[in-house]
Amino acid sequence: MTSVDLGLPAVPGRTTPGRADAADRPDAPGLVDRFGRVATDLRVSLTDRCNLRCTYCMPAEGLNWMPGEEMLTDAELLRLLGIAVTRLGVTNVRFTGGEPSLRKGIGGVIAATAAMDPRPTISMTTNGIGLARRAQEFAAAGLDRVNISLDTLDRDRFAALTRRDRLADVLAGLAAARDAGMTPVKVNAVLLRGVNDDEAVPLLRHCLDNGYHLRFIEQMPLDPQHGWDRANMVTAEEILGLLAEEFSLSESPRPRGGAPAERWLVDGGPAEVGVIASVTRPFCADCDRTRLTADGALRSCLFSQHETDLRGPLRAGASDEEVAELWRTAMWGKLAGHRINEAGFAQPIRPMSAIGG
Repeated sequence: MTSVDLGLPAVPGRTTPGRADAADRPDAPGLVDRFGRVATDLRVSLTDRCNLRCTYCMPAEGLNWMPGEEMLTDAELLRLLGIAVTRLGVTNVRFTGGEPSLRKGIGGVIAATAAMDPRPTISMTTNGIGLARRAQEFAAAGLDRVNISLDTLDRDRFAALTRRDRLADVLAGLAAARDAGMTPVKVNAVLLRGVNDDEAVPLLRHCLDNGYHLRFIEQMPLDPQHGWDRANMVTAEEILGLLAEEFSLSESPRPRGGAPAERWLVDGGPAEVGVIASVTRPFCADCDRTRLTADGALRSCLFSQHETDLRGPLRAGASDEEVAELWRTAMWGKLAGHRINEAGFAQPIRPMSAIGG
C-alpha cells in the first residue's frame, strides 16, 4: 500500500494499532472496516484555500497554500469520485475546503458528479461568501444541499472572528441557497467561550425564523497553531443548557444512523436543532465517512495520523480497480475511534482547512 505513516496511536480495549492485515478483509466491494462500519459518505476537499481567516481555523496571514501541481486535476478528481461511486458504494459526496467555491471549475465538477450512475447525493460545506450570485448555478449543476458556517449575527463580532467584514454576504448566501431549493439549508455554528457563547439562542431564533436547520459544533483540535484548549470549548451539555433557557428540547424520534449531529425537537417540532459533539460525545462507532484531500490523500478519519496516497498511483498508471483496492485496504485499517479524550492524543499534522470538513 502506498502510504505516509505519521505515527498511529493505540485504541484502548480494541484492535492492536497498526496496519490491518488485508488478508483478513472480507471479499466485499464496499469500504468496510474491522468494526463492521461501512463508509458510504465521501468528504472531498477541493482546495485548502479560504477567503476568510477565522481565528480558530488559521492565522491572519493565512497558510502556506498547496502548490497547484500537487492538487488533483479535475480529471483526476472525477476519476476518483467515479471509483468511489461506481465501485466502492459511496452514495453521498460532500465537497469541502478550505472554501470549495474557490476552486475554478467547481460547477463542472458538480455537474459531472451529478451525471454519475448511480447518482450520489451531492452537498457542499461553504462559508457562504459569493453564494448569493452562484446558488442558482450550483443548484442547476446538481448540488442538492449546502451547509453554511455562521458563528455570529453581530457584524463587528463577525469581522473580529473571521477577520473579514462579510456577514451581509453570508446572510445573503443563506437566503439564496434556500430560494434555489437546496433544502434543508444547514447552518454550522461554533461557540467559543467568552466570544460568542451568548448567541446560542439568537442563532437558533434566526434559523427558525428563516427555515434553516442549525447545528452547533464543538470546537475541535484542528487549528494549525495547535492552540486548542479544552477549557475554551463550549460543550454540548452547555449548549443544550443555554438553549433550554428559551426553548423546550426533546430528542428527535428520527433515527440518527451515521449522522454526526444529535438532533433535538424544538418546542415539540417539527423544527430541530443539532449538536455535533465530536469531543464530549464521540460518535465514532457509527462513522460512515471516508475523506479525500485536495492533493489526493485518503484519510479514514478526520483526526487520523495516517494517510494513503491515491494521487501517486493514479499518475503512475494504476487501474481503477487497483486504486479501489488501495482504498478498501486503507478503510479496513481504520481505527475504532479518534482518542481525543485519551492520554497521548496527537493532533493531526494537517489543519482543518487542508483536510476538509
